[in-house]
Amino acid sequence: MDFNLTQDQKMIRDVVFEFAQEEIAPRAADIDRTGEFPVDIIKKLSEMDLMGLPFSEEYGGAGADYVSYCLAVEEITRACASTGLTYEAHISLGCMPIYLFGSEEQKKTYLSQLCRGESIGAFGLTEPEAGSDAGGTKTTAVLDGDEWVINGSKCFITNASYAKFVTITALTDKSRGNKGISAIIVPTDAPGFTVRSSYEKLGLHGSNTTELFFDNVRVSRENLVGKLNEGFKQFLQVLDGGRVAIGSMAVGIAQACLDASLKYARERVQFGQSISRFQAIQFKLADMATHIELARLMCLKAAWLKDNGLPYSKEASMAKLFASEMATKAALEAIQIHGGYGYMKEFPVERYLRDAKLLEIGEGTSEVQRLVIARALGC
Repeated sequence: MDFNLTQDQKMIRDVVFEFAQEEIAPRAADIDRTGEFPVDIIKKLSEMDLMGLPFSEEYGGAGADYVSYCLAVEEITRACASTGLTYEAHISLGCMPIYLFGSEEQKKTYLSQLCRGESIGAFGLTEPEAGSDAGGTKTTAVLDGDEWVINGSKCFITNASYAKFVTITALTDKSRGNKGISAIIVPTDAPGFTVRSSYEKLGLHGSNTTELFFDNVRVSRENLVGKLNEGFKQFLQVLDGGRVAIGSMAVGIAQACLDASLKYARERVQFGQSISRFQAIQFKLADMATHIELARLMCLKAAWLKDNGLPYSKEASMAKLFASEMATKAALEAIQIHGGYGYMKEFPVERYLRDAKLLEIGEGTSEVQRLVIARALGC
């Protein structure tokens, strides 16, 4: 059993770490404060060939593996969780449905744009009545000649304001329930398609979160992704990969918590000595470091299974469940170590707590992950 990263994986991790710490981390507080979407950072990620990192060079990607992608997600999120979520959603949700299920023409037309950073990736799944119950989709797509006519709405969709097209799910056969859902690529400039960004969020302020509205939106029947009425199976597979990446985001936030806490504990003097010398603080730091390492290993294991074509759905849920809940706990402990300063925006740990909480919700809540794991155990 070899836990060593390959030379390529180490190189990608180190290059992304250096870029993230030098270019992204210094701006993280401003991105959170202003809610500004970091367009220039995304452009630089494109120039570094990171926007198509785990995809074939044939479509403009870098040809790296999923382990490398998860390492990149961790390091970007360690610097700025808003930027990390933008990147994760671009690849895991925006690119992956087209890469896994799209036709060769769709890959050349759409995936190549995403990999080159010419468009940001977005995936329209969640609806007001279809959250954890994604099979409760109400948006419809009716075939009229050679066009799909789409009506309905989506909510909590990441990146759509900066996307040229969005892959959405819609009912194409109402009589079949979740077995009548299909995935369709919809250009954001199509008549009747409205993207609205008006949410006021707890955290991740620099991540673009939108609502989508479809009023008799017409797109070519050729925009169907994969087979008709197989959208439900498709997005379950997409979400498995996304959960591993969300776990890596959580590891990144937790590592940032540990970084900040170690720095503060070494510098903060109370009762005549650094608080890092107090056993109560040492125990918190030791537990934090241990849990981060366990979560990181679980994420890398799930990514390795995916890279090797082995079943990984259970492991993906385990990675997301443990890592996301661990990140929230790490942020709480980081605030406690900082004391009163941890409650102030002068220090980053309060932001880490606000950002971490979404990871227990997005791409399948902790409760859904426990259901997935229990079913894999035969319950």
